Amino acid sequence: MPVISSSYTPPFLFKSGHFSTIYSGVFRVVPNPGQTRERIELKDGDFIDVDWSFAKKKNHRLVILLHGLEGNAQRPYILGAAQAFLQSGTDVCAVNFRGCSGETNRLYRSYHSGVTEDLHHVIEHILANYQYSHIVINGFSLGGNVTLKYLGTQTDIPEEIKAGIAFSVPCSLYYSMKALHQAENYLYARRFKKHLIGKLREKQPYFPELIRDEDVQRIRVLRDFDEVYTAKAHGFKNGMDYYEKASSFRALEQIRVPTYILNAANDTFLGHGCYPEQEAQRNRALYLEIPKYGGHVGFYDNNNVYYNEHRAVRFMKEKTEGSRIS
Repeated sequence: MPVISSSYTPPFLFKSGHFSTIYSGVFRVVPNPGQTRERIELKDGDFIDVDWSFAKKKNHRLVILLHGLEGNAQRPYILGAAQAFLQSGTDVCAVNFRGCSGETNRLYRSYHSGVTEDLHHVIEHILANYQYSHIVINGFSLGGNVTLKYLGTQTDIPEEIKAGIAFSVPCSLYYSMKALHQAENYLYARRFKKHLIGKLREKQPYFPELIRDEDVQRIRVLRDFDEVYTAKAHGFKNGMDYYEKASSFRALEQIRVPTYILNAANDTFLGHGCYPEQEAQRNRALYLEIPKYGGHVGFYDNNNVYYNEHRAVRFMKEKTEGSRIS
């Protein structure tokens, strides 16, 4: 489909990519709509915790929310999306990736940007235990990449999956990594590195032979984490092999489920390859919107309901009720 023309224009301060990113990630407050936790046991002996929220009336629609790097189901962008979907009469299943629910996961491995098998297992669990005929997957940042890669590579997508939605997506992990290591993103990269090393230290007592002090000390910048841990723990040759194989970019042409991507032009976390205009033009199932503003998951709008939340609910309704997005 052609790239969608965007009308998003936030207040003056939120035209700054950094301001909208920081405000939305640090200062935005969204009340928890009420979450009920369920633990899903995985086939490899690990677990994933998901947090459920239910609309007031029983319905057949569900949205699966996927958070970003070092996020969880209680982050403001997840709670904001949950509120918007609940108000539309849609139930919400907010996934916490392995090790992100407040408890260290059991295995040496954890999660990464292309971990589609865990999403598939969650979907299988939902279909086996709940009665939903219309399911939408909505991912943010890393979770957006997981969403797109799943939709473009999974060979047996259930017919109940009606649409995909992805916000602030690093479709090319390599170029996103390069962008994050630019000087203007130094504080973000340092914060991510701090949290990731903290998670690694939590695992260290359980896997002392695999997580050694000298290995942790090798993590000087953010990309070193992928060399020291991500690649090693998840079967990749090295960091570059991980960036290549886990990126969703090359899977976009194979997506057949209607899928909406919203990536801001001033998102400093994204680089070349994260704005797949040609792929959207060639694939009738892809809808790409590139607003001038929005930063990284920072699409501020009135009444604390963000632009991406409005657009997500609208796209879901159009793709589950038969109309088309403009």
